[in-house]
Amino acid sequence: MCWGRGTVKDGAGRGGPRPGVLTKVIAGLLVLAPVAGCGSGGTTGAGPGPGPSGEPSASAVRTPRPTPQGPPGALPRAGEVGAIKGENGLPPVISSIPTKRKVVFLTIDDGWEQDPGFVKQVRDRRIPITAFAMRDAVEAKGDPDPAGGPGHYVGAGKWGYFRQLRDVHVPVENHTLTHPDLRRLPFDAQRREICGSSQVIAKEIGTRPALFRPPFGSYNSDTLRAAKRCGMKAVLLWTATVQPGGKIAYQVPDKQLRPGDILLLHFRPNLAADFRVLVNKIKRRGFELGDLQAYLDAATGVRRAR
Repeated sequence: MCWGRGTVKDGAGRGGPRPGVLTKVIAGLLVLAPVAGCGSGGTTGAGPGPGPSGEPSASAVRTPRPTPQGPPGALPRAGEVGAIKGENGLPPVISSIPTKRKVVFLTIDDGWEQDPGFVKQVRDRRIPITAFAMRDAVEAKGDPDPAGGPGHYVGAGKWGYFRQLRDVHVPVENHTLTHPDLRRLPFDAQRREICGSSQVIAKEIGTRPALFRPPFGSYNSDTLRAAKRCGMKAVLLWTATVQPGGKIAYQVPDKQLRPGDILLLHFRPNLAADFRVLVNKIKRRGFELGDLQAYLDAATGVRRAR
């Protein structure tokens, strides 16, 4: 109970309330207390009260730390990126981005090992990466890739894991339903693999893929026609692969990173640890990590929805 600072006096000026007045005073205070609070500027609760304007005082409001907006990664500068065009109206096949800037691009395939530490790194360090999901791997149908040793998180979250990646600005693109060697399949079978994958991703992730990565990097003219039929804007290959331990296996004679390189990882065991090694290695060599979609938009002139 809170009380006023003065003493209630009767009409004659004597200290102390008259009989009968005390009850009225207490009742009045009980009515006023929830509105006025205790004393001048007091509050009825434990927290800070409102300021003079009626708005919460500065100490009552915790300003959240600003969250960076938009996809992470270096963006292309004006005139930086060379043009990429497909032939005969088919999607272009792209192994690297035509730029002289020291920027490289990270991509990751399949979906077997769904390491939560990987998502945390991508989110906390705002690392740009593009995922190419294969349905059977994401849903843990069949045997995972044995490279890298036994897995710990195979199919742990299934499509929910990829929705977590989507929510930290990782585009989820097309890597077929079952991971076949497409050159061994007729056109209709290739189309079913590619279109079927896009349908599953659209249902589970909420966006349709625009990029296609053929399993093993194996494709033919039927693959390109099927990819176009299924709405693919480009067929993406790579210039280097990332092996267990974060080691980079180059496909060029000088065995070093080059501007515009596209690196291929897989959802393998120890992904979080290997990914940390890889990213630190790339940055030590003076390279930026680029927003692949923004660079492809600049190179092809075809802007895809984010």
